[in-house]
Amino acid sequence: MGRTVGKEGKNPTISDVAELAGVSVPTVSRVLTGAAKVSAAKREQVEAAIAELNFRPSAAARVLVSRKSRTIAVIAGNTSRYGYAETIRGIEIAARAEGYTVMITVVESADEDEVNRAVEAVEMQTLAGVVVLKFDPPGVAALNRLGTGRPLVALSGTREAGVPQAVLDEAAAAEELTAYLLGLGHRTVHHVRVPPSRRVDGRTTGWKRALRKANAPVPPVLDATWEPLSGVPIGRVLAADPEVTAVFCGNDEIAMGVMRGITEAGRRVPEDISVVGFDDHPLAELWSPPLTTVEQDFAGLGQRGFALLLESMNDENARRYSSERPRIAFRASAAPPRIR
Repeated sequence: MGRTVGKEGKNPTISDVAELAGVSVPTVSRVLTGAAKVSAAKREQVEAAIAELNFRPSAAARVLVSRKSRTIAVIAGNTSRYGYAETIRGIEIAARAEGYTVMITVVESADEDEVNRAVEAVEMQTLAGVVVLKFDPPGVAALNRLGTGRPLVALSGTREAGVPQAVLDEAAAAEELTAYLLGLGHRTVHHVRVPPSRRVDGRTTGWKRALRKANAPVPPVLDATWEPLSGVPIGRVLAADPEVTAVFCGNDEIAMGVMRGITEAGRRVPEDISVVGFDDHPLAELWSPPLTTVEQDFAGLGQRGFALLLESMNDENARRYSSERPRIAFRASAAPPRIR
């Protein structure tokens, strides 16, 4: 078994490897990084010493010997909500597998001073690249503020020109989900929107596209906040309208709030009003009734985004786009409308 400590009981260092191998520290660095050719004999000596000492170069040492950072920054408007947290988890998994560490910077709002603070905190670091979660106005503002001096990838639900992106095709999924409700026999579908990253987001775009293709009435959009409880009063309002039979909510948490408002108003889901959500939150399947929703692979989005970033770090002519279409999870919260 190899030795796991260097001099004086400390973790082995690059100097320990050099001494045991009988070579210079720069020679060990060249073997570790492949930055320059080393004779076969010396390479074998260094590799044998690394194995015997069980040497693992630190992230800081790798930066010093390679002159390349092994850290990437993630800029996000929120880290507590399901989609954000899962996306960051996917980035971290993919980055760790390639020997990179992840630094997370939160942009609290789209206020200019707040965006500048977050971006400056990132630009002061020695980084290999940056990933921006373009899910909301703070993320969009940070993306627009960042310079082009290092590899950059955006993650979002809608494609945008000018920057490499990994995308979940939310518009296509929202159109399919709305068409599903129309196919059940609903005359139209009402929409409760979460705050969009732009003037119109992909979920609202897909909902409206499906209604227009079916020549169905397009009801006014109802706006919720990011807080699930904001859906409760909206649910009560929808329940008071006998013409409402189907509701598409911008995410699952808002859908749960809407369902609560509907039941508090004395109507039932899905017998009186069908309700569907978006994202496939872990509680969606446990809700009563289980929520029909769009299954978004956020962790996969993060992994695809890091793969694009890694390619751009290694090749400036690398591909610039990766898209995946989410799938519908059909559950009990949606049903044909009751015959009047």
